[in-house]
This record gives sequence, structure tokens and C-alpha cells, in this order.
Amino acid sequence: MTEAPDPPRPASFLLTLLRRGAPALATATSELSDEIADPTPMRALRRISKMAGPVDLVPRDGLLLRAARYVAMVPLAYRVVSVPGALAGFMAAHGGRGAAPVVLITVFSVLLNVYGIFWLLRSAPFRSDMAKRLMIVDVVFTMLSGLVVAAFVPSDVFADAMLVPGKQLFGAVALLTLAVGVPYALGLAAASLPVRVVGTWINGGTPSLSGALAGYSSMLGVLFTACGALVLIGLGTRLALAYGIRNGRLAERAQQHRMLHDTVLQTLEAISLSNSGDAEQQLVKVRRLARTQAMELRHSIESAAAEAAEVGTRPLGEKLAALAAEMARDGLRAQLVIAELDDETFSEVRQIAIRDAVREALRNTLKHAGTDQVVVRVEERDGGVAVITRDHGTGFSIDSRPPGFGISESINARLTEVGGTALVESTPGSGTRVTLWVPF
Repeated sequence: MTEAPDPPRPASFLLTLLRRGAPALATATSELSDEIADPTPMRALRRISKMAGPVDLVPRDGLLLRAARYVAMVPLAYRVVSVPGALAGFMAAHGGRGAAPVVLITVFSVLLNVYGIFWLLRSAPFRSDMAKRLMIVDVVFTMLSGLVVAAFVPSDVFADAMLVPGKQLFGAVALLTLAVGVPYALGLAAASLPVRVVGTWINGGTPSLSGALAGYSSMLGVLFTACGALVLIGLGTRLALAYGIRNGRLAERAQQHRMLHDTVLQTLEAISLSNSGDAEQQLVKVRRLARTQAMELRHSIESAAAEAAEVGTRPLGEKLAALAAEMARDGLRAQLVIAELDDETFSEVRQIAIRDAVREALRNTLKHAGTDQVVVRVEERDGGVAVITRDHGTGFSIDSRPPGFGISESINARLTEVGGTALVESTPGSGTRVTLWVPF
């Protein structure tokens, strides 16, 4: 009986990043450990090892893949600045002697790099085949530029003239490192050595290995810097993704808790607080509440986006009027006092947050205040919208009765997420005032 082969081991994200360059970021969402974004303090090397850990090479995130191409703009922009800078240094030292081929190479280099930047920034879909062609053109031009300069400049200015194609070469090494990986960059660096030797021979000098290796320390510095930037971008991306996923889970969990609190739990408490003596009327009320709650839950689960689109066309005043009608069916009469608002600058997300926070405040009034009347006033204040709910019910002592889930999550947390604040003021026997504020 033949044993099944062992499944392939997941690839290391760090090694994949160095081998493939920035496109390997497309795999960064796979195999993310919860420990990466764990806020519990841990050793830096341990966290880095988690970020650099295994990834699945099959799933590829399209958005990350498209965003990865923008790292290529850094070496392109570097050459737009450094190549003309090297030309300026050459002209300052030698004037116009042997300047023609150096100027020609500089012009072509700037045009090629500027075109590359605009090609990356264009709105058309990204084509990998076109990107490969441009990379090949870039490498070929880089290799030929040194030979052109060597063939047409005098030997006494050869060393300074080669600084111009040298800057082009440094940028190409960085570009290959970021765009396709370290092996290609090392291959270009190795291929440039015989080209430099041939260039020295063409210029009439005596080829020597030591002379050809003269600029390699700087090239290795560029390669090391590009690798460091690639690693930092990759690990930072994984950390940000892990942090976002963790916070997304927490936010989703909090939203689910709020939905249960503001729907099912509120309905069950309303049923339990019913003091109707007529069993038939109570049964009718229970059925109405259950039917309403079932419809709300189905609507929330199946079409949260449709709800946003449905209420998105209504201003805040209409949302609160609909809320007042909803509370009236449950026995709470809310008097609305609404000042003129600039609804066009008040985003839908903030309107929904403040509407849901007001709903929770009104339900607290219905359950705990011992009154069936409340005033809701809406006004502009301090660069935002303030909604004040005021009842003259029993009130409570805030010091002896800490906020429960409704105040801390359904009110405070909702408003905090959109940059708002909530203030609850109450005194036993004097009612309760809740002030909600959200910025424009």
C-alpha cells in the first residue's frame, strides 16, 4: 500500500517576500496568527517571527496585489532625481567635454522613469505582461547606457561620466528587488560586472576586476536598503492586516451584542414588564411585539445594506420622527423639538449612530423612569448635532447605579465610533437628561 505524500509545508512569508518582491504581499492575508495583533506584551523578535511566519501561496488578495505595484515608484523617482544630479556633477567638473552622450543617456533615463511613474498611476487596469515588457526595456537600457557612455566619452572623463549610468544601475537594482525579488536584483548586479569590464576596454583602458568592482559596495548598499524597505513594508502590512482583522472581529461581536440588546432583549423585557390585566389584550400585545421583532431581525440579518439605502435618503429629523412613532406604539410619548439642521454635511453613518443611541435612551426611559412622556430636542452645537432627551421621571443616582450595557455599549460606544460623546445626568426624583453629541 502506497503511503500518501506529506502535504507541502507552508512557505515562509519573509522568504517569499524576498524571492518574489512586493507582489508577495498578495499572500499576506493567509495564515495570520492571532498572536500577531495580540495586545499582550511579548518579545519583539517573537512578534516579528509570527509576522514572518508561514503563508499559503494559493490565495492571492487582488487589492493587495494591485497596491503592491506602487512600491516601484520609489526607485523610479530616485532615478528621476539622482541621474540628472550625477549629470550636473559631471558638467560642473568637466564642462561640455564629453557631455553629449552623457546628456543623451540622462534624457532617456528621465523620460523612461517618468513614463514608468505615470504608467503606474494611470487609472487603466494593471497588465502584468506590459509590466514585464517595461522591466525588460528598463534592464536593457540600463546595461546599454554604460556601454554607450564608454564608447563616446574621452578616457580622461570616463570615471566621472560613468556615474550617470551608475545611478541608473542602482535604481534598476532597487527596482528589481522591490518588483520581482532579490534573485533578479542579484542577477543584474552580477551581469553588470562584465559589462563594466567591456566598457573599460571599449574606452581604451585596461580591464581589471578590481576596477570593475569599485562601485559594488555602493550597489550592495542599495540592495540592502531595498531589501530592508521590502521587509518593513511586508511585515508592516501583515501587522496592519492582523490588527484590522482582530478589531473587525471585536467590532462585529459588539454589533451583534448591541443588536441582541436593542432588539430581542428589549422585546422580552417589554413583555415581562406588561401589567395588563386582560389576558387576551396581553396576548395580542405579545404577538404584535413578536411579529415586529421578527421582522426587524430578518431585515437586519438579510439586508443591512438595504436598510442603509432605505433610510439614507431621509434626514435626521425624519428618522427621529419615525423613532418617536415607534416608541408611541410601545406606550412612550416623545415630543420632538427640532431646530433647522444642515443635513447635507451630516453623514448617514453619524445619523444612524445618533438615531440608535436615542432609541436606547428612550427605551431606558420607558423601562425605568416611571413616566410615559419625554422631550427630545435636536440642535446644532459646537460644530455638530446635539440631541437631548429629558424626562421628569423617578431618576436615579449615577454614583450608586453604574451604567449598564445599554449606556456603555448601545449609547457611549456607538457615539465614540463616530467621534461623538454622551452625557447622562440624573438625580433621584428629578428625572434624567441624556445629551448626545456627534460632529458634522
